[in-house]
Amino acid sequence: MRGLNLDHLQAFAEVVRLGSFSAAAARLNLTQPAISQQVGQLERKLGVKLVERMGRRAMPTAAGAELLEHTARLDGAVAATLESLARFASGEVGRVRLGTGATAAIFRLPPMLRSLRRKLPELEITIATGNTSDVVKAVQDNALDVALVTLPVSGRNLEITPVLDDEFVAVTAKDGVALPARVTPAVLARLPVIMFEPGGQTRLVTDQWFFQGGVELRPKMALGSVEAIKRLVGAGLGCAVLPKVAVQEPGDRRSLVVRPLSPRLYRKLAIVVRRDKVLQRGLRETIKALRELRSTAP
Repeated sequence: MRGLNLDHLQAFAEVVRLGSFSAAAARLNLTQPAISQQVGQLERKLGVKLVERMGRRAMPTAAGAELLEHTARLDGAVAATLESLARFASGEVGRVRLGTGATAAIFRLPPMLRSLRRKLPELEITIATGNTSDVVKAVQDNALDVALVTLPVSGRNLEITPVLDDEFVAVTAKDGVALPARVTPAVLARLPVIMFEPGGQTRLVTDQWFFQGGVELRPKMALGSVEAIKRLVGAGLGCAVLPKVAVQEPGDRRSLVVRPLSPRLYRKLAIVVRRDKVLQRGLRETIKALRELRSTAP
């Protein structure tokens, strides 16, 4: 690190992550010329070109991509150093950026976060939700520290730890379409079905279940929100295949009928973190709490 300016490294990383000098400037509360100057100084220091423009987007060169890998490790090491020193002054335990899907954020994380907050009241936790592919990319880019996502997931620099199996069930309104005691793909193929929108792992898992049952389902509607799907089902507009954990509130039991699927359908949730991630205390405790989800799963 001799002679390297950490601010210049941060400026470079933000330009690459956001694909724009102006966006990086806004993110770091600097002017665009200041960001350009910092990246230029870093390139002159290292003697290589780090960023090139592809149309309107700033992209890393081969050397820039290599540096980005090291920058992520340096960022973690610096954060860990600052955290260790901060403990002597204020007891600060740092910040954790956690990514997950919307369903897990609503129904899996609140009890875990409540317990974690009791243990580490000073820990700053930010939650980002999105599709598995987007969340995993954010972990790889060091924009998120850890993720809880639906498998399958791959990445040569990722540590992937399966945590729990999330069961799916068939759901209909109490005064809606009737469902048998056990629901097969063939049964649902004859009914109006509301599905998750395409593009996410949850939709992929359910599509595979129908395919293996010899059914090519054409849903009547597709939405990205489990709560929106529940509302439409409750209004009698169709039935749905949803994670069991999402239909266990008292209000759900009053308005919905839940049936098991045949064959049973599960999605596997896993913790994803970079292999080279420096595990600060707050991040260590967050990962530990995520691993304990398997013992509290309904």
